[in-house]
Amino acid sequence: MAGLVSRLYRGEINVDFVGKQKLWYGLSAVLLIISIAGLVINGLKLGVEFKGGSVFSFKAPTASIEQVRETFGDAGVHPIVQQTNSGWRVTTESLPAEQVTELQKTVAGDFGLSQNDVTLQVIGATWGGQVADKAVIGLIVFMLAIILYLTMAFEWKMALAAIVALLHDLVITAGVYAWSQFEVTPATLLGFLTILGYSLYDAVVVFDMIKEVTAKLGTTSKVTYTQAANDALNHTLIRSLNTTLVAILPVAAILFIGTTLFGAGTLKDLSLALFVGMIVGTYSSLCVATPLLVTLKEREPRYQAIARRLAATGAGAGAKAARQPVPAGAATGSGGEKRKKK
Repeated sequence: MAGLVSRLYRGEINVDFVGKQKLWYGLSAVLLIISIAGLVINGLKLGVEFKGGSVFSFKAPTASIEQVRETFGDAGVHPIVQQTNSGWRVTTESLPAEQVTELQKTVAGDFGLSQNDVTLQVIGATWGGQVADKAVIGLIVFMLAIILYLTMAFEWKMALAAIVALLHDLVITAGVYAWSQFEVTPATLLGFLTILGYSLYDAVVVFDMIKEVTAKLGTTSKVTYTQAANDALNHTLIRSLNTTLVAILPVAAILFIGTTLFGAGTLKDLSLALFVGMIVGTYSSLCVATPLLVTLKEREPRYQAIARRLAATGAGAGAKAARQPVPAGAATGSGGEKRKKK
């Protein structure tokens, strides 16, 4: 294993990502079907910020979650009980003002608190709907900006491949929320937008390298577009893996350690989206966006002619793009850093 990691880091491993596109498409299809099924069957568990309701917050260190649920259940409500490092946070559906006041008194009496110790936040459904509408508008604007940028910086086929990969990441991440029934809050939406940006960054790094490598292809080229793109993808592989590993470690710490030991509620909502999205985003940039781009580009007459010529001469049968080991970090995105030429 150590030898494999060492060879991978030195850029001495050439993985046929593009050649296994049917495998990646099949895996993505399965993940998407499972995710969509979760969204249809379970739906998203929207937080009080979206559907409206009441939030009771209080400190009762000796209380158990069963006791808190029983207190609210006896009043005829169906609470969502969370224990955080600042105490208890209980969310209920929208309730009449009289019932909210009565619940506040009941909670204070059951746990030996004064009524002022039970803080209350009432959120109307109208305000929650406005938040949801603004989130949708923000997502649409984000997607349009991405399409415009990639079309201007690269070409429309790269923009299409990147958008498909972004939607792929978004649906799978939403599916994880549907099956796990984690609450979707404004922090979750921030996480969604963050992972879309992260996935886009990874795709831009790969596409920039592909653009550089395939620009050299001509009528006398010894490799097809598929082989050249796969070679470029391998040159950026270690960078993608390193970036993902460095980014995901602190997120995993927040998700698995912070929420377990410290009950970090808001951070949990954000970290789950980041954790799932970063993993899926790296996968999609390598195994979805690039193979889809190659499928679109190989239909162009220029690259079809290269493929036919190499097939006719036998040069393309099993030929692979010649590549030199590239030190980690040598290939970069469009940030203006220097790259080593092949």
